[in-house]
Amino acid sequence: MNIFVVNCGSSSLKYQLINSSTEEVIAKGICDRITIDGILKHKPSGGEEIVKHVIVPDHKVAVQMVLEALVNESYGVLSSLDEIDAIGHRVVHGGEKFEASVVITEEVMAAIKECSDLAPLHNPANLIGIHACKSIMPNVPMVAVFDTAFHQTMPSKAYLYGIPYEYYEQYQIRKYGFHGTSHSFVSRRCIELLKKRKEDTKVIVCHLGNGSSICAVKGGESVDTSMGFTPLDGLVMGTRSGSVDPAVLEFLKEKLNCSTLEVMNILNKKSGVLGISGVSSDFRDLDIAAGEGNKRAKKALEVFSYRVAGFVGAYAAAMNGVDAIVFTAGIGENNSGVRKMVCDSLNYLGFSIDEEVNQIRGEEIEISKEDSKVKVYVIPTNEELMIARETVTMIL
Repeated sequence: MNIFVVNCGSSSLKYQLINSSTEEVIAKGICDRITIDGILKHKPSGGEEIVKHVIVPDHKVAVQMVLEALVNESYGVLSSLDEIDAIGHRVVHGGEKFEASVVITEEVMAAIKECSDLAPLHNPANLIGIHACKSIMPNVPMVAVFDTAFHQTMPSKAYLYGIPYEYYEQYQIRKYGFHGTSHSFVSRRCIELLKKRKEDTKVIVCHLGNGSSICAVKGGESVDTSMGFTPLDGLVMGTRSGSVDPAVLEFLKEKLNCSTLEVMNILNKKSGVLGISGVSSDFRDLDIAAGEGNKRAKKALEVFSYRVAGFVGAYAAAMNGVDAIVFTAGIGENNSGVRKMVCDSLNYLGFSIDEEVNQIRGEEIEISKEDSKVKVYVIPTNEELMIARETVTMIL
């Protein structure tokens, strides 16, 4: 079976066409920097990567471009879209409505839309991908794979908030956690590398991208994670503020004479490293600006790295130890400067970084020195493969 995996993020659309029998990637690519300027990268298996600088105003256009690339006469891999047997969609927030993956129906789409208030940067983008694929391939089964599922193993002491308990009972206000497919894939791979019994392992996964989260994985299960009721909580991110004093919301409403919705828009889309730097939400732009002496860009990188190190330290304490720290996703896999800043704050855990090895980008590698008590890895995530596996399970 050919599974088309669609992963719509806040500023990117990653995709893979996977043969479910062999798990071979037939084609893959990314439409990146959506709404900024736009880059489409498409790579057929065994072929050269095609790179196009294009205008990508929104996710719907991105989906259309990807499907056209798959059937392109020159560099496509399909003679027609009929060769796609099923579609797996990453969906960020399932709230209390979904505890596992599900075949997509009209009712499911309506429920995903209802959860959009909880993930305003992602659920609408996920739905755009679903609707676009449905309109072009209406008879192809589709599956929604939710980021929240992996974190259902969190104990109540980790997911409950310090608010009246009846609000949890009545409205399910609690920490949910996100990036579940990534944390699951990466932690499993890390446990393989540690060569220890899964039950004896303590791993901290740092999924660092335009959206970022940290996850404590004990015995192969998520026991805490930095994102909360929505993906707005936790780390400072590309455009998201991360954790702030809740009183800031009311304070800004009064000072700016605006609505709660407008303040939430500021916290979701105008904050994070973009808000601090005034330069960009893209860490590649921040690195360049900081290198040219831009002090706010430098501060943004420092704030981000400081918050990552803080969560890692907290989760090492929560698990009463740690065997390995893993960096993954766009920033984690490729930004050696951020990795170094984070690790320089954590040497007390018993490791040191090989500076030369740390310069390697986008590869699975151990960057800690051989005598380190705690291992530090870079492990490229593969959310698409996890989504493909879930899709096959649901439709068979």
